[in-house]
Amino acid sequence: MSTQSEQVLEDNLVKQLQALGYTYVALPDEAALLANLKTQLEAHNRVTLTAPEFGRVLNHLHKGGVFDRAKTLRDKLQLTKDNGESIYLEFIQQEHWCQNRFQVTQQVRQEGAYKNRYDVTLLVNGLPLVQIELKRRGLELKEAFNQINRYQRHSFGASFGLFQYVQVFVISNGVNTKYYANNRHQTFKQTFYWADKANKLITQLEAFSQAFLEPCHLAKMLTKYIVLSETHKVLMVLRPYQFYAAEAIIERVRTSDKSGYIWHATGSGKTLTSFKASQLLVALPKVHKVVFVVDRKDLDFQTTKEFNSFSAGSVDGTDNTKALVQQLADDGTKLIVTTIQKLNTAISQLRYLPRLEKLQTERVVFIFDECHRSQFGDTHRRIKAFFGAAQLFGFTGTPIFADNAVRNELGKRTTRELFDECLHKYLITDAIKDENVLRFSVEYIGRYREKEGSHTAIDIEVEDIDTKELLEAPQRLEKITDYIIDNHARKTHGRELTALFCVSSVDTLIRYYELFRQRKAEGRHQLKIATIFSYTDNEADKGANGLLPDFDDDDLALPIAAEPGPALAYTAHSHTREKLDAFIQDYNTQYNTKYSTKDSQSFYNYYNDLSKRVKNREVDILLVVNMFLTGFDSKPLNTLYVDKNLKHHGLIQAFSRTNRLYTEQKSQGNIVCFRNLKQATDDAIALFSNKDARDIILMEPYEDYVEKFNAAVAELLKVAPTVASVDALPSEDEELAFVKAFRELMRLKNVLTSFADFSFDQLDMSAQGFEDYKSKYLDLYDKVKNSTPKEKESILEDVDFELELIHRDEINVAYILKLLAKLNGATAAEQQQQKQAILDILTGEATLRSKRELIQKFINENLPHIDDAEDVPATFEAFWAQEQQKALDAISNEEKLDPLKLQALLGTYLFTERKPLIDEVINMVEEKPKFLQRRPVYERVVNKVIGFVDTFINGMGA
Repeated sequence: MSTQSEQVLEDNLVKQLQALGYTYVALPDEAALLANLKTQLEAHNRVTLTAPEFGRVLNHLHKGGVFDRAKTLRDKLQLTKDNGESIYLEFIQQEHWCQNRFQVTQQVRQEGAYKNRYDVTLLVNGLPLVQIELKRRGLELKEAFNQINRYQRHSFGASFGLFQYVQVFVISNGVNTKYYANNRHQTFKQTFYWADKANKLITQLEAFSQAFLEPCHLAKMLTKYIVLSETHKVLMVLRPYQFYAAEAIIERVRTSDKSGYIWHATGSGKTLTSFKASQLLVALPKVHKVVFVVDRKDLDFQTTKEFNSFSAGSVDGTDNTKALVQQLADDGTKLIVTTIQKLNTAISQLRYLPRLEKLQTERVVFIFDECHRSQFGDTHRRIKAFFGAAQLFGFTGTPIFADNAVRNELGKRTTRELFDECLHKYLITDAIKDENVLRFSVEYIGRYREKEGSHTAIDIEVEDIDTKELLEAPQRLEKITDYIIDNHARKTHGRELTALFCVSSVDTLIRYYELFRQRKAEGRHQLKIATIFSYTDNEADKGANGLLPDFDDDDLALPIAAEPGPALAYTAHSHTREKLDAFIQDYNTQYNTKYSTKDSQSFYNYYNDLSKRVKNREVDILLVVNMFLTGFDSKPLNTLYVDKNLKHHGLIQAFSRTNRLYTEQKSQGNIVCFRNLKQATDDAIALFSNKDARDIILMEPYEDYVEKFNAAVAELLKVAPTVASVDALPSEDEELAFVKAFRELMRLKNVLTSFADFSFDQLDMSAQGFEDYKSKYLDLYDKVKNSTPKEKESILEDVDFELELIHRDEINVAYILKLLAKLNGATAAEQQQQKQAILDILTGEATLRSKRELIQKFINENLPHIDDAEDVPATFEAFWAQEQQKALDAISNEEKLDPLKLQALLGTYLFTERKPLIDEVINMVEEKPKFLQRRPVYERVVNKVIGFVDTFINGMGA
């Protein structure tokens, strides 16, 4: 049976959409698209527009990029008609979203830099708001995603740029169907399947169309569930579980006075969900205010920032209780973000009560973030008593059940008791299956061994150990520190990613920090270590950290083997605040800042700056006790080192710092336990998902990935039995098969290298063999990247080569020069071996391939004449400068460019990292091209400039 063709898939979809209520319209080109837009806008607004009037409408529509046009779509246009009459023109009806006009068309031709034809377009009131791209069954869905990105570059913005009004893209190969917002910054990982309320995925195109593309549902998504992020100027669309949660809260408020809670896995985007729910709740006539409540100042800052990023100025963050009272009393302030502590103060102190009395009968909706931590004291009871007509909704990834409830003055309370029923569930197992978060790889490191006699060692059960004495032994802490130093690059892919290290107490944290500092002074590492912790004036009260206890000190530990060693330089009588100030001074020195603990504001500013630098990968390892283990989101963070007893919600929350989606390099969250948390991990997984969920949440053992890698090697060898056979692949179909087969090998190797046990000795392909195939893989990438676009695109054009799985910043020209210097004084055989190793690196490193020919020329022509190894860098620098000037002259001569203007443009490009504008390039050309030749000339010159920078400037090293 033949595979269903793309055309059949497209035609069947169009028929289905017509049956759902879309009107079919043939729109072969932009002229037809514009004529249809005029007709549809006239019908929707019940007006007739003259040609000049419609011209003014088009001028209004033809402004800004995707983000600006999304705002234009949602606004009305005040149009002055030819007779002087003023009318308001609506582009989309948002309150009664079904009352829009829905059309479907196919194969619209659009010509920009290149000619393109789009598969299926959905129009609302004549504007193309949804674009559907299809691939035949069996092809990768990512190819459709890459194809849309190509359209973004080549034609969506052409002429009047109506396709920049697209709000949502849909991609499908019939079997798998996903949707995502029109946001060019997204990767394929930010594409979503639709699902039903029980989180069952709807992947087939026909079922997806029935559920998602039904006109009323689609219009509701477009008008209510797309968020315009003001900070990043991008569109965001809610995922299905976010949609169902927001709908459930709105329905609860609209139809009852009951409360409820949302159980959504940590890392699944609760802030976006709560923002959209809050925004829609504020619009309900019966709702007086919406108050979003968090439980610590650091989260208050983070959440306020995130809310305002979705809609600038939508939240007026409160700095003190007085400001909060002002906002609560002000009828004009509809949405407030505050902390549970300030809210408690506001309703507890007599001086504030007169201003707040009227709120006792108003419908105030409270939304509590991370309600598993904020809502189990007397404050919850006080809020319910004070706000008599309030409705309370909690968001949590780890609810409190009877099994993990902590006893306080009110006894053991569960989330269900406090908030009523759960309105929607989206568990960590759902999030992992949907690929919205990553799985965890958990490794347990270390075993205590007691010496018996002079040479025999036997394992001891951990229960037999005086754990406190052992866990705090200086020798153990030293071994853990050294283990982290030795393995951190492996865990974080050459420090491309970052880590948290959580420890059991402030005292232990201080010891670890000073060990890292000592090892750095000894030249053992160059890691950037930072820390933050709570200190108290009453030093005897070590546990007063403001958090519910997430661990018990009597849990079992699996400690690193301890051997005699020097005691740490730590004064037990030092005040922890003094230590923290000393550590912050290290931070100030490293980052040229001026923070301290002299007042709460400076400490708060330090927290915020530290948070930003962790997210920006400027900190390698952040040492903490409790802070940052919940409510902190950093996509590049992939590793958690654990020397602390965790259980229940505390364990899941801490582990979940590592599993946010990021790049292809980040294939899982790495958990490195220096304590025996295996049973606690299994128990927590069972509590917050089900007893059989362990295999879904945790990665398979190392041995399983070895088997998968070896199976992938066998598949690769079917396509290309030898490295040389890659060059003889007869067609692009076979080349595509090779690319996919080797890409799978790279993905598996990326996982394997994060394990401490990794070695090529256990694999069916040697390290050299892998590098040889990788060079052929990169050859194919170069072939696609450097090819001139044609009317018929290469089938490799839309393949994601995932080069980030190859790229390593530490391998640069400076590194190569060190290897070249070693050639002096070596034997002929050693020189030949070293030269071959250098050429292998130049072939296999993506960042060095553009430099390969030049470096090989230096090796062949210059290196034999250098007698002293110390002269290699200076000689190479002179050679490089000469070749650089030759390349610059060649660009200038070939394209007839003004050399001085070319130099200036290069300088601007290096400084701004912004591609030159077309006028900036054409201005350099001495013989100005004709209008139709401007675009090809521009693209040719820009490609040469970028190629020059890649060759001569990027990846050089110090």
